[in-house]
Amino acid sequence: MVHSTPGFEASAGDPLTRRTLTVFFDVLATLLRAGVTVVAEAAFQDKLWRPNLEPLGEIAAIRVVRCTVGTGVAHERIVRRARENAHRAAHADRDLLRAIADGERPIESWVPISLDVPTLIVDTTDGYKPCIEDITSFAGQSPTDRRERTGMTRRPTR
Repeated sequence: MVHSTPGFEASAGDPLTRRTLTVFFDVLATLLRAGVTVVAEAAFQDKLWRPNLEPLGEIAAIRVVRCTVGTGVAHERIVRRARENAHRAAHADRDLLRAIADGERPIESWVPISLDVPTLIVDTTDGYKPCIEDITSFAGQSPTDRRERTGMTRRPTR
């Protein structure tokens, strides 16, 4: 959507970003209703994830993998992605970095998703802890499995 909008410059809450958020969750719902298993990846905060995922709980067995790193690593990654990745045009990384530098928005203020669903915490500081095989196993567990799970799968038809 960003690439088809000439002159677009991302900013917090801009109209294109709001529209893209709606499309993101509409696509998830469409795929889930069609019986597709979906992995939805985004660094949304709880205020965006929770209200948009909760309704999908009626058609999906929601599972969460929450990746974590320390604040220093998080800051380094934001800087590197803003500098090196042209696809980051959809994000207001420069505004975020300015707000962090000015003390307006500390990295520690980011609020993770808080749904009452199976959740796996993964440290991505240096690789994946737990390892990718364990994450994949967690993701592949059936909706009736009592162990923690991750990802989204369509709820089984009764």
